[in-house]
Amino acid sequence: MIEKIKKYKKYMSEDKFFEAHEALEEYWFPRRKDKSKEVLIVKGFINAAVSLELKRRGKIKNHHKIWAVYEKLTKDIDSSDVHFLELKEFVDSFKV
Repeated sequence: MIEKIKKYKKYMSEDKFFEAHEALEEYWFPRRKDKSKEVLIVKGFINAAVSLELKRRGKIKNHHKIWAVYEKLTKDIDSSDVHFLELKEFVDSFKV
C-alpha cells in the first residue's frame, strides 16, 4: 500500500489526477464491497483525484460534490493512521 500511496502523491504533484486515481484504484477495486475504515479512506482519496480532474475540465459543480465525498470519507483519520494522515494533509493542500 505504501508504494501505491507514493505513486498517488507523485501523480497528484504532477497534476496527473486520472493517473493518481488509477494508482489507488488498483488496491481499492478488488475490495470495493468491504466497508472497512481503510477501504473507505482509500475510496476517499480516489474521490479527491476524481474531483480535481473534474475541476480541471471545468465541471465545478461536480468537483464540489465529489470533494465533499472525499472530505466525508477521510474525516475520521486519526493519528494512528500516519500514512493516511500525511496523505490527507497533502491532498487538502489542493483545495483552493
